[in-house]
Amino acid sequence: MKLALDAKRLFFNTTGLGNYSCTLVQNLLQYSGAAMPELHLYSPNKSAKEFPFVAANSLEVHYGHGVSKSFWRSQGIVKDLKAHKIDCYHGLSNEIPIGLQKQHIASTVTIHDLIFKIYPKTYSFSERLVYDKKFYYAAQNAQKVIAISQQTKQDLVKFYGVEASKIEVIYQACNPIFYQLQDVNLLNIVRQKYQLPERFFLYVGSIVERKNLMLLLEAYAHQAKLRSVPIVVVGKGTAYEKKCKAYAQEKGLTDSLRWLHNLEQNSELQAFYQLATALIYPSLYEGFGLPLAEALLSKCPVIAAKTSSLPEAGGINSIYIDPHNSAALADILLQFVAETIDTKLMTQKGYDYALQTFDPKLLNSQLLKHYNSL
Repeated sequence: MKLALDAKRLFFNTTGLGNYSCTLVQNLLQYSGAAMPELHLYSPNKSAKEFPFVAANSLEVHYGHGVSKSFWRSQGIVKDLKAHKIDCYHGLSNEIPIGLQKQHIASTVTIHDLIFKIYPKTYSFSERLVYDKKFYYAAQNAQKVIAISQQTKQDLVKFYGVEASKIEVIYQACNPIFYQLQDVNLLNIVRQKYQLPERFFLYVGSIVERKNLMLLLEAYAHQAKLRSVPIVVVGKGTAYEKKCKAYAQEKGLTDSLRWLHNLEQNSELQAFYQLATALIYPSLYEGFGLPLAEALLSKCPVIAAKTSSLPEAGGINSIYIDPHNSAALADILLQFVAETIDTKLMTQKGYDYALQTFDPKLLNSQLLKHYNSL
């Protein structure tokens, strides 16, 4: 099978859709064996970054041409796919080119979330129009759809009327580094490098209103006893981050907060998970919730909002909270501070759940079956 993958996000995004694309390609290369399809990557532009796994495996990489790279990616690419005798096209980031059906090229698309339909005010009007048009076209015209969670599948049925039988849920795998714990020496190096305290609560993610970091700050404002265990925030934002920092200053929480916009590599992020007292993820809505899976694989307890796909990512042994009740979150955090929760049991069962549910070999096998079904 000649399989074409939309590689724009792989080459140009280091988080989110880029992580999904990169991990998917790496897993195809590592776990497919004799079932490995002939991979062709299509990107509108060349990337300045190097991807060793691409060069090492002699993957065919094709780049956009013509006056408009945007037009090429949305329509012009179809002529190239036909010329390259592509059997199947996989849109990795919510869209597919127009005209695949006429050229008898099989197609599938991964839809990550429909958050712009659920929280429209967090997107501009023009963004909503473009996303709605692209997502709807892809969901209706691809032969099949991959949803990265049961929640996203439900949203596709609800908002776009896609037949449930057309949608297959295949969870997102984590970066390969998360499937093996970091040793004590690296943990000590990371702790010293970032001057991490012995105990801390961890927040990972962009600092936007939907992610709901304010709930955690309000919990700390409720209970002064929590301030003995600081919050380490790994992520960045704009207006909402400023709002959170202003609130923290007003409530006297500044000394209980550490802000880190970036970590140098995933191994450091995993070390943060392993060192943390717990991951706090109070997001109002997620298509999947990758930090929960990463945390569980790193043997870090998880406290998350009981919304959208988060219980899928966190499993039954994580703790779920009302994302609008900061007092309830404060009570749970106090139990961690007082060490009255069996965190060893939480982490071991959470680890087992993540290893089983997000096993890259299993997910890659599901993906290959999906391709063959086309």
